[in-house]
Amino acid sequence: MSFPRYPEYKDSGVEWLGKVPSHWGLRKIKYIASFAGGGTPSRDRPDYWNGEIPWVSPKDMKSERIIGAEETITLDGLANSTATLIPTQRILMVVRSGILKHTIPVAINDTPVALNQDIKSIHFPTHHCNPDYFLRWVQGLNDILLSIWAKQGATVESIEHDYLSNTTIALPPPAEQSAIVAFLNREVIKLDELVAEQQRLIELLKEEREAVISHAVTKGLNPDAPMKPSGVEWLGEVPAHWRIVPLGKVTSSRCDGPFGSGLKSDHYTDFGVRVVRLQNIGYRNFRSADAAFISSDYYERELGGHDVRAGDILIAGLGDENNVVGRACVAPTGIEPAMVKADCFRFRLDEAQASPEFVAAALSAGAAADAGRLSSGSTRSRIPLSTMATRRLALPSLAEQKQISSFTNAVVLKVDALMGEAQRAIELLQERRTALISAAVTGQIDVRAIAGKAAA
Repeated sequence: MSFPRYPEYKDSGVEWLGKVPSHWGLRKIKYIASFAGGGTPSRDRPDYWNGEIPWVSPKDMKSERIIGAEETITLDGLANSTATLIPTQRILMVVRSGILKHTIPVAINDTPVALNQDIKSIHFPTHHCNPDYFLRWVQGLNDILLSIWAKQGATVESIEHDYLSNTTIALPPPAEQSAIVAFLNREVIKLDELVAEQQRLIELLKEEREAVISHAVTKGLNPDAPMKPSGVEWLGEVPAHWRIVPLGKVTSSRCDGPFGSGLKSDHYTDFGVRVVRLQNIGYRNFRSADAAFISSDYYERELGGHDVRAGDILIAGLGDENNVVGRACVAPTGIEPAMVKADCFRFRLDEAQASPEFVAAALSAGAAADAGRLSSGSTRSRIPLSTMATRRLALPSLAEQKQISSFTNAVVLKVDALMGEAQRAIELLQERRTALISAAVTGQIDVRAIAGKAAA
Protein backbone atom coordinates (compact mmCIF):
# COMPACT_ATOMS: atom_id res chain seq x y z
CA MET A 1 0.00 0.00 0.00
CA SER A 2 1.36 3.43 -0.96
CA PHE A 3 0.77 6.57 1.09
CA PRO A 4 0.67 10.22 0.03
CA ARG A 5 3.21 12.80 1.16
CA TYR A 6 2.43 16.09 2.81
CA PRO A 7 1.95 19.04 0.43
CA GLU A 8 4.75 21.16 1.91
CA TYR A 9 7.99 20.46 3.76
CA LYS A 10 10.68 22.48 5.52
CA ASP A 11 14.26 21.82 6.51
CA SER A 12 14.40 20.61 10.12
CA GLY A 13 17.99 21.78 10.57
CA VAL A 14 18.83 18.30 11.88
CA GLU A 15 20.95 16.20 9.52
CA TRP A 16 19.48 12.81 10.42
CA LEU A 17 15.91 14.15 10.44
CA GLY A 18 16.00 16.01 7.12
CA LYS A 19 12.82 17.68 5.88
CA VAL A 20 9.58 17.55 7.86
CA PRO A 21 6.03 18.78 7.13
CA SER A 22 6.00 22.56 7.13
CA HIS A 23 3.32 22.86 9.86
CA TRP A 24 5.11 20.55 12.35
CA GLY A 25 6.92 22.10 15.29
CA LEU A 26 10.55 21.47 16.17
CA ARG A 27 11.46 21.30 19.85
CA LYS A 28 14.31 19.94 21.93
CA ILE A 29 13.08 17.27 24.29
CA LYS A 30 14.49 19.01 27.36
CA TYR A 31 12.20 22.02 26.84
CA ILE A 32 8.96 20.01 26.75
CA ALA A 33 9.66 17.02 29.00
CA SER A 34 10.45 16.23 32.62
CA PHE A 35 12.50 13.24 33.70
CA ALA A 36 12.54 10.98 36.75
CA GLY A 37 14.97 8.21 37.64
CA GLY A 38 14.83 5.23 39.93
CA GLY A 39 16.70 3.39 42.62
CA THR A 40 16.97 0.11 44.48
CA PRO A 41 15.87 -0.22 48.11
CA SER A 42 18.33 -2.06 50.33
CA ARG A 43 18.24 -5.80 49.72
CA ASP A 44 19.24 -6.22 53.36
CA ARG A 45 15.82 -4.93 54.44
CA PRO A 46 13.11 -7.53 53.80
CA ASP A 47 10.48 -5.00 54.92
CA TYR A 48 11.30 -2.92 51.83
CA TRP A 49 10.28 -5.71 49.45
CA ASN A 50 7.20 -7.73 48.41
CA GLY A 51 4.85 -4.80 48.86
CA GLU A 52 2.14 -3.33 46.65
CA ILE A 53 4.25 -1.10 44.39
CA PRO A 54 5.53 -2.65 41.13
CA TRP A 55 9.29 -2.05 40.86
CA VAL A 56 10.11 -1.99 37.16
CA SER A 57 13.55 -3.04 35.93
CA PRO A 58 14.78 -3.77 32.37
CA LYS A 59 13.61 -7.38 32.58
CA ASP A 60 10.01 -6.13 32.84
CA MET A 61 10.24 -4.05 29.67
CA LYS A 62 9.03 -6.75 27.31
CA SER A 63 5.80 -5.12 26.14
CA GLU A 64 4.54 -1.66 25.24
CA ARG A 65 2.24 -1.42 28.26
CA ILE A 66 3.40 -2.01 31.82
CA ILE A 67 0.78 -3.24 34.27
CA GLY A 68 3.07 -4.84 36.86
CA ALA A 69 6.58 -6.10 37.54
CA GLU A 70 8.37 -9.25 38.67
CA GLU A 71 9.37 -7.54 41.91
CA THR A 72 7.44 -5.20 44.18
CA ILE A 73 8.44 -2.84 46.98
CA THR A 74 6.73 -1.37 50.02
CA LEU A 75 6.03 2.26 50.88
CA ASP A 76 8.97 2.11 53.30
CA GLY A 77 11.18 0.80 50.52
CA LEU A 78 10.07 3.66 48.29
CA ALA A 79 10.65 6.26 51.02
CA ASN A 80 14.13 4.95 51.84
CA SER A 81 15.57 4.81 48.33
CA THR A 82 16.08 7.15 45.41
CA ALA A 83 13.06 5.62 43.67
CA THR A 84 9.88 7.67 43.34
CA LEU A 85 6.30 6.74 42.54
CA ILE A 86 5.75 7.30 38.82
CA PRO A 87 2.16 8.23 37.88
CA THR A 88 0.40 6.45 35.03
CA GLN A 89 0.83 7.25 31.35
CA ARG A 90 4.52 8.07 31.57
CA ILE A 91 7.12 6.97 29.07
CA LEU A 92 9.45 4.38 30.62
CA MET A 93 12.78 3.91 28.87
CA VAL A 94 15.71 1.61 29.59
CA VAL A 95 18.84 3.76 29.79
CA ARG A 96 21.40 1.20 30.99
CA SER A 97 21.43 -2.43 29.88
CA GLY A 98 23.15 -4.80 27.48
CA ILE A 99 20.00 -4.79 25.32
CA LEU A 100 20.94 -1.24 24.28
CA LYS A 101 23.43 -2.82 21.91
CA HIS A 102 20.52 -3.16 19.48
CA THR A 103 17.20 -2.01 20.99
CA ILE A 104 15.85 0.82 23.13
CA PRO A 105 13.10 -0.77 25.24
CA VAL A 106 10.29 1.76 25.73
CA ALA A 107 6.84 1.39 27.27
CA ILE A 108 3.98 3.26 28.95
CA ASN A 109 2.86 2.39 32.47
CA ASP A 110 -0.85 1.82 32.99
CA THR A 111 -0.42 1.63 36.75
CA PRO A 112 1.71 3.67 39.18
CA VAL A 113 5.18 2.14 39.45
CA ALA A 114 8.64 2.64 40.92
CA LEU A 115 11.73 2.21 38.78
CA ASN A 116 15.17 0.82 39.27
CA GLN A 117 18.18 2.94 38.40
CA ASP A 118 18.47 1.56 34.86
CA ILE A 119 15.18 3.11 33.71
CA LYS A 120 14.03 6.70 33.27
CA SER A 121 10.52 8.09 33.22
CA ILE A 122 9.72 10.83 30.69
CA HIS A 123 6.64 13.02 31.00
CA PHE A 124 5.27 15.34 28.32
CA PRO A 125 2.35 17.72 28.80
CA THR A 126 -0.28 16.40 26.38
CA HIS A 127 -0.44 19.68 24.48
CA HIS A 128 3.17 19.06 23.49
CA CYS A 129 3.49 15.31 22.95
CA ASN A 130 1.21 12.30 23.22
CA PRO A 131 3.12 9.54 25.12
CA ASP A 132 1.99 6.94 22.57
CA TYR A 133 3.37 9.14 19.80
CA PHE A 134 6.75 9.39 21.54
CA LEU A 135 6.78 5.60 22.05
CA ARG A 136 6.30 5.08 18.31
CA TRP A 137 8.88 7.77 17.57
CA VAL A 138 11.52 5.88 19.58
CA GLN A 139 10.57 2.59 17.93
CA GLY A 140 10.68 4.00 14.42
CA LEU A 141 14.04 5.75 14.90
CA ASN A 142 15.61 3.09 17.12
CA ASP A 143 18.87 2.66 15.20
CA ILE A 144 19.46 6.40 14.72
CA LEU A 145 18.69 7.19 18.35
CA LEU A 146 21.01 4.45 19.59
CA SER A 147 23.85 5.99 17.59
CA ILE A 148 23.30 9.54 18.86
CA TRP A 149 22.32 8.72 22.46
CA ALA A 150 25.02 6.15 23.28
CA LYS A 151 27.26 7.10 26.19
CA GLN A 152 30.88 6.98 25.10
CA GLY A 153 33.36 4.88 27.07
CA ALA A 154 30.72 3.20 29.26
CA THR A 155 31.51 -0.35 30.39
CA VAL A 156 27.82 -1.24 30.03
CA GLU A 157 25.70 0.06 27.16
CA SER A 158 23.88 3.18 28.33
CA ILE A 159 22.11 6.30 27.12
CA GLU A 160 23.69 9.67 27.88
CA HIS A 161 21.01 11.91 29.40
CA ASP A 162 22.36 15.11 27.85
CA TYR A 163 22.30 13.57 24.37
CA LEU A 164 18.71 12.41 24.93
CA SER A 165 17.44 15.69 26.34
CA ASN A 166 19.10 17.78 23.62
CA THR A 167 17.56 15.77 20.79
CA THR A 168 15.21 17.69 18.50
CA ILE A 169 11.83 16.09 17.84
CA ALA A 170 9.46 17.14 15.07
CA LEU A 171 5.91 17.28 16.47
CA PRO A 172 2.64 17.54 14.55
CA PRO A 173 -0.35 19.20 16.28
CA PRO A 174 -1.90 17.08 19.08
CA ALA A 175 -4.91 15.96 16.99
CA GLU A 176 -2.58 14.85 14.21
CA GLN A 177 -0.39 12.98 16.68
CA SER A 178 -3.48 11.08 17.82
CA ALA A 179 -4.41 10.28 14.21
CA ILE A 180 -0.89 8.99 13.50
CA VAL A 181 -0.95 6.88 16.67
CA ALA A 182 -4.36 5.41 15.78
CA PHE A 183 -3.16 4.55 12.27
CA LEU A 184 0.07 2.99 13.53
CA ASN A 185 -1.67 1.02 16.25
CA ARG A 186 -3.93 -0.62 13.68
CA GLU A 187 -1.10 -1.36 11.26
CA VAL A 188 1.32 -2.53 13.94
CA ILE A 189 -1.28 -4.95 15.33
CA LYS A 190 -1.68 -6.47 11.86
CA LEU A 191 2.06 -6.82 11.39
CA ASP A 192 2.59 -8.19 14.91
CA GLU A 193 -0.12 -10.80 14.31
CA LEU A 194 1.66 -11.91 11.13
CA VAL A 195 4.94 -12.12 13.06
CA ALA A 196 3.23 -14.17 15.78
CA GLU A 197 1.90 -16.59 13.14
CA GLN A 198 5.42 -17.14 11.82
CA GLN A 199 6.75 -17.59 15.34
CA ARG A 200 4.05 -20.20 16.05
CA LEU A 201 5.00 -21.94 12.81
CA ILE A 202 8.64 -22.07 13.92
CA GLU A 203 7.65 -23.60 17.25
CA LEU A 204 5.47 -26.20 15.52
CA LEU A 205 8.31 -27.06 13.15
CA LYS A 206 10.68 -27.46 16.10
CA GLU A 207 8.22 -29.78 17.83
CA GLU A 208 7.75 -31.80 14.66
CA ARG A 209 11.50 -32.07 14.12
CA GLU A 210 12.13 -33.27 17.67
CA ALA A 211 9.23 -35.73 17.55
CA VAL A 212 10.43 -37.28 14.29
CA ILE A 213 14.02 -37.57 15.52
CA SER A 214 12.96 -38.97 18.89
CA HIS A 215 10.80 -41.61 17.20
CA ALA A 216 13.59 -42.56 14.80
CA VAL A 217 16.23 -43.09 17.51
CA THR A 218 13.89 -45.02 19.81
CA LYS A 219 11.63 -46.95 17.41
CA GLY A 220 13.66 -47.15 14.19
CA LEU A 221 12.56 -46.51 10.63
CA ASN A 222 10.63 -49.72 9.96
CA PRO A 223 7.04 -49.37 11.23
CA ASP A 224 6.51 -53.15 10.78
CA ALA A 225 9.49 -54.23 12.88
CA PRO A 226 8.63 -56.63 15.76
CA MET A 227 8.84 -54.82 19.12
CA LYS A 228 9.85 -55.81 22.64
CA PRO A 229 9.69 -54.11 26.05
CA SER A 230 12.88 -52.15 26.66
CA GLY A 231 12.68 -52.24 30.43
CA VAL A 232 13.32 -48.51 30.37
CA GLU A 233 10.24 -46.48 31.28
CA TRP A 234 10.76 -43.54 28.96
CA LEU A 235 11.75 -45.75 26.02
CA GLY A 236 8.79 -48.12 26.21
CA GLU A 237 8.91 -50.70 23.43
CA VAL A 238 11.84 -50.84 21.01
CA PRO A 239 12.54 -53.00 17.94
CA ALA A 240 13.10 -56.57 19.02
CA HIS A 241 16.56 -56.80 17.44
CA TRP A 242 17.87 -53.73 19.29
CA ARG A 243 19.91 -54.18 22.46
CA ILE A 244 19.66 -52.14 25.66
CA VAL A 245 23.05 -51.11 27.01
CA PRO A 246 24.37 -48.53 29.49
CA LEU A 247 26.29 -45.68 27.90
CA GLY A 248 29.41 -46.75 29.80
CA LYS A 249 29.41 -50.14 28.03
CA VAL A 250 29.94 -48.58 24.62
CA THR A 251 32.52 -46.07 25.84
CA SER A 252 36.28 -46.48 25.61
CA SER A 253 37.00 -43.58 28.00
CA ARG A 254 35.21 -40.76 29.77
CA CYS A 255 36.00 -37.70 31.89
CA ASP A 256 34.47 -34.59 33.36
CA GLY A 257 35.88 -31.11 33.70
CA PRO A 258 38.08 -29.92 36.57
CA PHE A 259 36.28 -28.68 39.67
CA GLY A 260 37.35 -26.33 42.43
CA SER A 261 40.52 -24.39 41.67
CA GLY A 262 41.26 -26.36 38.52
CA LEU A 263 39.99 -23.73 36.10
CA LYS A 264 38.90 -20.14 36.73
CA SER A 265 37.83 -17.33 34.46
CA ASP A 266 41.13 -15.51 34.95
CA HIS A 267 42.85 -18.44 33.24
CA TYR A 268 41.05 -17.65 29.96
CA THR A 269 43.01 -16.32 26.99
CA ASP A 270 42.16 -15.15 23.47
CA PHE A 271 43.45 -18.34 21.87
CA GLY A 272 44.95 -21.71 22.74
CA VAL A 273 43.05 -24.77 24.01
CA ARG A 274 39.27 -24.54 23.49
CA VAL A 275 37.26 -24.89 26.72
CA VAL A 276 33.92 -26.64 26.21
CA ARG A 277 31.35 -25.07 28.55
CA LEU A 278 27.70 -25.83 29.25
CA GLN A 279 26.53 -23.15 26.84
CA ASN A 280 28.34 -24.94 24.02
CA ILE A 281 26.43 -28.20 24.50
CA GLY A 282 23.17 -28.16 22.57
CA TYR A 283 20.62 -30.81 21.70
CA ARG A 284 22.63 -32.88 19.19
CA ASN A 285 24.45 -29.76 17.94
CA PHE A 286 27.61 -28.14 19.25
CA ARG A 287 27.07 -24.41 19.84
CA SER A 288 30.28 -22.89 18.55
CA ALA A 289 29.55 -19.30 19.64
CA ASP A 290 30.82 -17.92 22.95
CA ALA A 291 34.24 -19.50 22.63
CA ALA A 292 36.69 -19.59 25.55
CA PHE A 293 40.33 -20.66 25.59
CA ILE A 294 43.20 -21.32 27.97
CA SER A 295 46.90 -21.29 27.19
CA SER A 296 48.51 -24.48 25.93
CA ASP A 297 51.15 -24.29 28.65
CA TYR A 298 48.59 -24.14 31.46
CA TYR A 299 46.58 -26.97 29.90
CA GLU A 300 49.57 -29.27 29.51
CA ARG A 301 50.85 -28.45 33.00
CA GLU A 302 47.58 -28.77 34.93
CA LEU A 303 44.62 -30.08 32.91
CA GLY A 304 45.78 -32.71 30.45
CA GLY A 305 43.29 -35.37 31.54
CA HIS A 306 40.20 -33.54 30.31
CA ASP A 307 40.84 -33.57 26.57
CA VAL A 308 38.21 -33.50 23.81
CA ARG A 309 38.58 -34.82 20.27
CA ALA A 310 36.35 -34.52 17.23
CA GLY A 311 33.65 -37.21 17.40
CA ASP A 312 33.51 -37.33 21.20
CA ILE A 313 30.13 -37.18 22.89
CA LEU A 314 29.73 -34.04 25.02
CA ILE A 315 27.03 -34.16 27.70
CA ALA A 316 25.70 -31.47 30.00
CA GLY A 317 25.95 -32.62 33.61
CA LEU A 318 24.06 -29.57 34.90
CA GLY A 319 20.74 -28.15 33.76
CA ASP A 320 18.32 -25.34 34.45
CA GLU A 321 14.85 -24.31 33.33
CA ASN A 322 16.09 -23.43 29.83
CA ASN A 323 18.58 -26.24 29.17
CA VAL A 324 17.88 -29.77 30.34
CA VAL A 325 20.58 -31.77 32.08
CA GLY A 326 21.75 -34.75 30.02
CA ARG A 327 21.48 -33.14 26.58
CA ALA A 328 24.29 -34.21 24.29
CA CYS A 329 26.12 -33.30 21.10
CA VAL A 330 29.08 -34.44 19.04
CA ALA A 331 32.38 -32.57 19.28
CA PRO A 332 32.85 -31.07 15.80
CA THR A 333 35.73 -31.55 13.41
CA GLY A 334 38.55 -29.09 14.07
CA ILE A 335 37.82 -28.59 17.77
CA GLU A 336 41.23 -29.82 18.91
CA PRO A 337 42.97 -28.90 21.08
CA ALA A 338 40.06 -28.76 23.51
CA MET A 339 38.99 -29.75 27.00
CA VAL A 340 35.77 -29.91 29.05
CA LYS A 341 34.97 -27.54 31.89
CA ALA A 342 33.26 -28.47 35.19
CA ASP A 343 29.78 -30.03 34.81
CA CYS A 344 30.58 -31.00 31.21
CA PHE A 345 31.26 -34.64 30.38
CA ARG A 346 33.27 -36.18 27.56
CA PHE A 347 32.49 -39.75 26.48
CA ARG A 348 34.70 -41.31 23.82
CA LEU A 349 32.73 -44.07 22.16
CA ASP A 350 33.81 -47.50 20.96
CA GLU A 351 32.90 -46.68 17.37
CA ALA A 352 32.73 -50.37 16.48
CA GLN A 353 29.53 -50.42 18.55
CA ALA A 354 28.10 -46.91 18.56
CA SER A 355 27.80 -43.98 16.17
CA PRO A 356 28.39 -40.60 17.82
CA GLU A 357 25.54 -38.93 15.88
CA PHE A 358 23.06 -41.64 16.87
CA VAL A 359 24.11 -41.66 20.53
CA ALA A 360 23.96 -37.86 20.83
CA ALA A 361 20.47 -37.87 19.35
CA ALA A 362 19.31 -40.72 21.61
CA LEU A 363 20.71 -39.07 24.75
CA SER A 364 19.12 -35.75 23.85
CA ALA A 365 15.77 -37.39 23.11
CA GLY A 366 15.72 -38.87 26.61
CA ALA A 367 17.27 -35.93 28.43
CA ALA A 368 14.11 -34.61 30.06
CA ALA A 369 12.65 -37.99 31.04
CA ASP A 370 15.71 -40.12 31.70
CA ALA A 371 18.41 -37.73 32.85
CA GLY A 372 15.86 -35.76 34.86
CA ARG A 373 15.04 -38.93 36.79
CA LEU A 374 18.70 -39.46 37.64
CA SER A 375 19.48 -35.88 38.64
CA SER A 376 19.45 -34.09 41.97
CA GLY A 377 19.16 -30.43 42.96
CA SER A 378 16.18 -28.16 43.56
CA THR A 379 17.05 -25.18 41.34
CA ARG A 380 19.63 -26.71 39.00
CA SER A 381 19.65 -30.41 38.15
CA ARG A 382 23.00 -32.17 38.36
CA ILE A 383 24.15 -35.69 37.48
CA PRO A 384 27.58 -37.10 38.43
CA LEU A 385 29.75 -38.58 35.71
CA SER A 386 29.39 -42.10 37.12
CA THR A 387 25.59 -41.85 37.08
CA MET A 388 25.57 -40.43 33.56
CA ALA A 389 27.44 -43.52 32.41
CA THR A 390 24.51 -45.68 33.58
CA ARG A 391 22.02 -44.06 31.20
CA ARG A 392 20.63 -46.83 29.03
CA LEU A 393 20.55 -46.69 25.26
CA ALA A 394 18.56 -48.72 22.73
CA LEU A 395 21.11 -49.59 20.05
CA PRO A 396 20.55 -51.25 16.66
CA SER A 397 23.46 -52.44 14.58
CA LEU A 398 26.07 -49.86 13.66
CA ALA A 399 24.86 -49.89 10.06
CA GLU A 400 21.28 -49.17 11.16
CA GLN A 401 22.46 -46.44 13.51
CA LYS A 402 24.13 -44.71 10.57
CA GLN A 403 21.07 -45.20 8.40
CA ILE A 404 18.90 -43.58 11.08
CA SER A 405 21.37 -40.71 11.45
CA SER A 406 21.24 -40.09 7.70
CA PHE A 407 17.44 -39.96 7.90
CA THR A 408 17.42 -37.58 10.87
CA ASN A 409 20.01 -35.34 9.19
CA ALA A 410 17.73 -35.06 6.17
CA VAL A 411 14.80 -34.22 8.45
CA VAL A 412 16.84 -31.52 10.17
CA LEU A 413 17.88 -29.98 6.84
CA LYS A 414 14.30 -29.92 5.56
CA VAL A 415 12.76 -28.52 8.72
CA ASP A 416 15.55 -26.02 9.29
CA ALA A 417 15.04 -24.73 5.74
CA LEU A 418 11.33 -24.17 6.48
CA MET A 419 12.23 -22.49 9.76
CA GLY A 420 14.71 -20.29 7.92
CA GLU A 421 11.99 -19.17 5.52
CA ALA A 422 9.72 -18.33 8.46
CA GLN A 423 12.51 -16.42 10.18
CA ARG A 424 13.20 -14.41 7.03
CA ALA A 425 9.48 -13.59 6.83
CA ILE A 426 9.63 -12.35 10.44
CA GLU A 427 12.64 -10.16 9.67
CA LEU A 428 10.90 -8.64 6.63
CA LEU A 429 7.74 -7.97 8.65
CA GLN A 430 9.76 -6.36 11.42
CA GLU A 431 11.62 -4.21 8.90
CA ARG A 432 8.28 -3.20 7.40
CA ARG A 433 6.99 -2.35 10.89
CA THR A 434 9.98 -0.14 11.69
CA ALA A 435 9.95 1.55 8.29
CA LEU A 436 6.22 2.32 8.50
CA ILE A 437 6.52 3.77 12.01
CA SER A 438 9.57 5.80 11.03
CA ALA A 439 7.88 7.22 7.92
CA ALA A 440 4.76 8.20 9.88
CA VAL A 441 6.49 9.88 12.85
CA THR A 442 8.91 11.84 10.66
CA GLY A 443 6.21 13.01 8.27
CA GLN A 444 7.50 11.15 5.22
CA ILE A 445 3.95 9.86 4.66
CA ASP A 446 0.63 11.57 5.34
CA VAL A 447 -1.80 9.17 7.03
CA ARG A 448 -4.36 11.73 8.19
CA ALA A 449 -6.96 10.87 5.54
CA ILE A 450 -6.49 7.12 6.03
CA ALA A 451 -6.76 7.47 9.81
CA GLY A 452 -9.89 9.60 9.42
CA LYS A 453 -11.59 7.09 7.13
CA ALA A 454 -10.80 4.22 9.50
CA ALA A 455 -12.15 6.22 12.45
CA ALA A 456 -15.36 7.00 10.54
